[in-house]
Amino acid sequence: MRRATLYSNSPRSCGVVRSETPSPEEPVEAPAKPKWRDLYKRHERPLVLAAFIFLAALLGVSHVTKSPVAPAISQQQIDAAVARSLSEQPLPSAAAKVYEAVKGAIVLVRATGDALESDEYLQKAAGTGVVVVNRGTILTSLHVVAGAGRIRVVFADGLESDAKIVGQHPENDLAVLQAETVPDDLAAAVMRPRADLQSGDVVVAVGFPFGIGPSVSAGVVSGLKREYRSPSGESLLSNLIQFDAAVNPGSSGGPLLNAAGEVVGIVTAMLDPGGGGFAGIGFAVPIETASAAAGTPPF
Repeated sequence: MRRATLYSNSPRSCGVVRSETPSPEEPVEAPAKPKWRDLYKRHERPLVLAAFIFLAALLGVSHVTKSPVAPAISQQQIDAAVARSLSEQPLPSAAAKVYEAVKGAIVLVRATGDALESDEYLQKAAGTGVVVVNRGTILTSLHVVAGAGRIRVVFADGLESDAKIVGQHPENDLAVLQAETVPDDLAAAVMRPRADLQSGDVVVAVGFPFGIGPSVSAGVVSGLKREYRSPSGESLLSNLIQFDAAVNPGSSGGPLLNAAGEVVGIVTAMLDPGGGGFAGIGFAVPIETASAAAGTPPF
C-alpha cells in the first residue's frame, strides 16, 4: 500500500505559517506623508502673516485708487484767503505792538515851582518818564524837573506819587527820579544798546505831548551822532539819535523805542525853528548814556 505524502512543495500545503509581524531586527517604516503638509506645518505662522500683510496692502492700494484727488490750490486762491482773513481780523500795527510792550512803564511827570502848589494850572512843566527799575527808578529829561519844588509822577495804573531827584547829568539833559510809592506790579522797560541801530530803522516815541497821553507816534531813525544846541544857546548835546516820529513839548523824557518795544533812547529835544511846533526832527539821548546816568547796566 502506498503511503501518503507528509510534506508537499505546494505553497498551499506548506505547514510553515509566516507571521505578518516583522522581526525585531527589521526596522518599522512609518507610512509616508505628503511632503507639502510637512512644509506647511513648518512655515505655518510666516505664511499666515505674509497673507495678512498682502491683504492689507491690497486693501490700501484699493482705497488710494478709489479716493478722489484733491484739486491743486492756485496762488490766487491763497492770496484771496489771506486777504479775507486779514479783512475779518486785521493784524495790529507795529506801533501798537511796541506800545503794548512798554505801556506799563510810562509815567507822567509833573513839576511845580513850590512844594505847596498842587493846582495843575500852577505846574512849572509837564513831561514824561520811563521806569527802568521796578522799584520806582525813573529816567526823564533834566529840563523837565530842574528847579522844581515838588515832583509828582503818575503811573500807568493811575497811582500818583511824590518823587525826588536822585541823580542828574546836565551834560546829557538827564535826570533820575525815585518815586516814594509804587504799584505792586510795576513793570520796567527793556533797554537795548544803540550799537545795532541804523538810519531808516523804525522807531516809536511814547509820551505826554502838551500833557495829553500817553500818546504814540511812529517814524524812522533819520541819523546818528547828531548835535543839538538849546534855543538859549547855553547847552550843547552831542551823540544824539535823530528821528522823525512826532514829538512836542511834554514828550521830553519819554522813551524812544525800536520795533521790538525796547528803549533805545530818551527823547530830549525837538527842532522848532519857527516856534510853531514839531518840524519833523526830534532828538534822543542814546540809552547807553541814559542808563549810565541811572547807574544801572541795561544789558
